[in-house]
Amino acid sequence: MSWPDLTIETADVATDDLLVAINHLIPQLSSSFEGLDHEGLVTVIDDPATSLLLARSPELGVVGTLTLALFTLPTGVRAWIEDVVVDESARGMGAAKALVKRALELAHGAGATTVDLTSRPSRVAANQLYLAMGFEARETNVYRFSLDR
Repeated sequence: MSWPDLTIETADVATDDLLVAINHLIPQLSSSFEGLDHEGLVTVIDDPATSLLLARSPELGVVGTLTLALFTLPTGVRAWIEDVVVDESARGMGAAKALVKRALELAHGAGATTVDLTSRPSRVAANQLYLAMGFEARETNVYRFSLDR
């Protein structure tokens, strides 16, 4: 099942409604998310390296989000998908797929030749979606250094 009237748009202004939507959605993805204030949302939207994509239903408003990071390295343009989340009540309706497809289009248009993302193994449906869309698991190590030690 999918929404024929679902639209994918890039956030260009930090509205109160969008702030409420982000603060509702991101905790469904990350238990460490402490909330975003208006200034933080403006920073995300205004950052030239990121595009905040929104899946919007006329009936329900923003039901999903994805952040696309684009940056240039000596080896070329890189694209990274982060923070893909669809509201629990709207999952399985095609919003995540539509968000990812739009991110891939934007990355291609910016000159990226690959798009990377990570997904926890416990997110079974998300991992199945990425594989079905043509993403391939890479044999790599991802390392994290915590700066707030």
